[in-house]
Amino acid sequence: MEALLKKDFYFDLPPELIAQDPLKDRSASRLLVLDKKTGAIAHRGFTDIVDYLHEGDCLVLNNTKVIPARLMGTKPETGAAIEVLLLKRREKDVWETLVKPGKKARVGAVISFGSGMLTGKVTDIVDEGNRLIQFQYEGIFEEVLDKLGEMPLPPYITHKLADKNRYQTVYAKYEGSAAAPTAGLHFTDELLEKVQRKGVRLACVTLHVGLGTFRPVKEDNLLNHHMHSEFYQVTQETADIINGTKQAGGRVICVGTTSCRTVESAANAEGTVVAGSGNTEIFIYPGYRFKVLDSLITNFHLPESTLIMLVSALAGRECVLDAYRTAVQERYRFFSFGDAMLIK
Repeated sequence: MEALLKKDFYFDLPPELIAQDPLKDRSASRLLVLDKKTGAIAHRGFTDIVDYLHEGDCLVLNNTKVIPARLMGTKPETGAAIEVLLLKRREKDVWETLVKPGKKARVGAVISFGSGMLTGKVTDIVDEGNRLIQFQYEGIFEEVLDKLGEMPLPPYITHKLADKNRYQTVYAKYEGSAAAPTAGLHFTDELLEKVQRKGVRLACVTLHVGLGTFRPVKEDNLLNHHMHSEFYQVTQETADIINGTKQAGGRVICVGTTSCRTVESAANAEGTVVAGSGNTEIFIYPGYRFKVLDSLITNFHLPESTLIMLVSALAGRECVLDAYRTAVQERYRFFSFGDAMLIK
């Protein structure tokens, strides 16, 4: 197999097509429908997704909840400003974090947030310069975080988010993500009810999205790229719904690349989804054979990102890049708050 190169997944994107704000109505986004067998493209509205889902299909949703993981603090002795991003809970009050500027966060440094409502002490420096911080506070950590924290919006979004809930899916349940599973942002409760009335079953998985999802691919040869690790969980009920759908000849349609990575990680060699939890570093790129997923609802992704590589594995690189060029010509909105794409 010839080498897969990062530059093979590049496309030109005018900066003004990067959506900076969510639409007033979640489901008002546009929908580009790509037929992965023929390459045919159709332009629809997101609410038309119901037309493409059939009785007996299963829609897989990632029910992770984004935590307001960005904390703005100061060093009490100097007043120096420090930004802390919560990445992963290691134990009850110890978090792995990304600290800016790192040079002010040596082991032993104390950081104060919200006039001392929350304090953190750097206890260790781990992979990639991330800091372990032990937090101290009164009451319940999640409630303190809700008061002091901000949503950790992706680096390409420069506008401030007026409503925290707009970077959260309507079915978000289990806290733990540093970024939203953004394909799900288009769904409203009403739209999901319509989908269910059509005889489509909903199955929820959990994958806590890390900031690694925005980390650029640095290696020219994809095979040398080390994928970030994320925690996932699949319940027995969800495994039964997905496996039952496949056995009955229905399609498994994943909402977002995170749902896709979860079901593919949880499947055995025969394509049966096995209930359980763990950490996944699955990296899906062209040549990958999907074991569970049939179709994907997703947003438009960054050039040369692991996410555009995943959709290229499903529909073919040329086919996907052609669809992206069309989306640019048609002025679709890109990335987290942008429009959607169905690969059927």
